[in-house]
Amino acid sequence: MRTVEFKMERPGLVSAGDVVNIIEREGTSSYSYIIDPAVAMSGCFAARDRIKSPTGVVREVRENSRGFYVVVDFDE
Repeated sequence: MRTVEFKMERPGLVSAGDVVNIIEREGTSSYSYIIDPAVAMSGCFAARDRIKSPTGVVREVRENSRGFYVVVDFDE
């Protein structure tokens, strides 16, 4: 099991327990991920740390002073 945090700009787009699909974006030296359709975005990952599973389950949605964060569990 792998847990990844995604930044979400506004609330209510996903809820705990939702199954989400991700899209991988390749940068010049790293990879980032978007919860489809444009719900939230991950940070950058090195090639050795790429997410292998295309789907995950939302564990929780958190809010703090910096915004909303989606915590997703991937089965890998």
